[in-house]
Amino acid sequence: MSFNFSPSRWQFFAWVTGLVLVTPLCFLLFESLQGDSDVFSHLWNTVLWDYTRNTLVLIVGVCVVSCALALPLAWLTAYCSFPGRKQFEWALMLPLAMPTYIIAYVYTDLFDYAGPIQIALRDWFGWQSPDDYWFFDIRTLPGAIIMIALVLYPYLYLIFKTALREQSFKLVQASQGMGLSPLQSFYRVSLPLARGAIVAGLTLISMETMADFATVNYFAVSTLTTAVYDTWLGYYSLTAAAKISGIMLLILFLTLMLERFSRRKQAVFERQSGFNSETLYSLKGKAAWSATLLCCAVLFFAFVLPVAVLLNYAFAYAEQAWNDAFFLYAWQSFKVAGIVCVITIILSLLVVFYQRISTQQYSLVPGRLASTGYALPGTVLAIAVLLPLTLLDDRLNTWLEPFGAAPGLLLSGTLFAIIFAYVVRFYAIAHGAVEASFMRISPSLDMASQSMGKSYGQTLRKVHIPLLRRGILTAGLLVFIECMKELPAALLLRPFNFETLATHVFQYVSDEQLELASISALAIVVVGLVPLYFVNRSMEQHS
Repeated sequence: MSFNFSPSRWQFFAWVTGLVLVTPLCFLLFESLQGDSDVFSHLWNTVLWDYTRNTLVLIVGVCVVSCALALPLAWLTAYCSFPGRKQFEWALMLPLAMPTYIIAYVYTDLFDYAGPIQIALRDWFGWQSPDDYWFFDIRTLPGAIIMIALVLYPYLYLIFKTALREQSFKLVQASQGMGLSPLQSFYRVSLPLARGAIVAGLTLISMETMADFATVNYFAVSTLTTAVYDTWLGYYSLTAAAKISGIMLLILFLTLMLERFSRRKQAVFERQSGFNSETLYSLKGKAAWSATLLCCAVLFFAFVLPVAVLLNYAFAYAEQAWNDAFFLYAWQSFKVAGIVCVITIILSLLVVFYQRISTQQYSLVPGRLASTGYALPGTVLAIAVLLPLTLLDDRLNTWLEPFGAAPGLLLSGTLFAIIFAYVVRFYAIAHGAVEASFMRISPSLDMASQSMGKSYGQTLRKVHIPLLRRGILTAGLLVFIECMKELPAALLLRPFNFETLATHVFQYVSDEQLELASISALAIVVVGLVPLYFVNRSMEQHS
């Protein structure tokens, strides 16, 4: 691909990319504002307020539990010296690789009435029936909050720990000189300085929580996400699903506005260069081992135990789990992820290079428009994508039917739908990685290339792309992994008889037979570990 385009062509391709990728969101907003729907009116008058309340309680609960886990862990690993601190710094990020529905199934299997824990309790105490004792039910809203928080707390942990490391130690040391204890110094100095980072982390957790479908569906907790899924597949009402999606977009918008509002007057200026790799407090004796025990406990329950259970499933059911279906679904997942990876990288190169060569003030707009899809929950994105694709399918069939060449569901009923949805959702990841790599390339290289008579396309191909290799590889890898793990959009948009590893595993989770898909579940976890490796390497380079 030569990319030998004039500046106006680069502008054209950038704007087409931005407008095409923002089209599903525009269709969704338009459809959600249309006239009343019987299905939506019925939901509004019966259960929709309960769904909305459950969604808000879920978001607030996950944020509270995530704070309870992440803030002390980040403070300990950033400021304190204790046995195993170096290992826990990166190990506490590992739960991000664990899909929430897998950890939900594992703990349901452990704590259920027929699970090993209740069986052991009945054997020890001689209980004969559920009436003889009380045991908590994990498949409830509080159970969903804990399961999701165990997976999502590393977002806040990583952001808050980075913020603490970037703070000047002199401020904390000065507070100690004024007689403040370490705990008082944390509440009065470190926490206020990192408020922006905490709010940013909680905003990200809120978005991920609202987007979660598999866990709440498995726990039979009705939220707006499950309402979108049920309305489309149960009532076949795309309009009602769009209206519910509009409510979710409103919550998302209010969350982002709250995050901006909380930082409207915040300005923190510190004389701090680099990244603090030393510690402020050297814990001794019981304090040191208590810190180690806390980190061990969180890591054990959030990652080690679920992985151990999956490994046990994999060995015990190896013959059933390791079969032709696994290789077929893995290939289908790799195929879709690979196609999306290539498309997003090419589009991001076109858009970001236009931003680089353009002198117009609005050159950043196409990239911002194209990146809006990343904020959409998977179920909302699926509905947004179906709206324009079904309209195009309807028009194509109307035009071609007189010629006997009606193609049927050419766009909305094939792999095109899921690939387009993934491009809309994950383009922002590729754009961010490519844009960050472009910013490290000196503009003098562009001027030198132009002085030698090279066109814009030749400059991109011969100068920029060789220097962007690492950024392109990172972008492709991150997009590939996100595609492999995506579940809600795949469930709603997959063609008939098409499964990915994620949908395959979720199907067995829904059937209470994860053991038979344990190899696939482990594959998803391993794939999820790859970006954490790169994050850890990046942090080590800044240390």
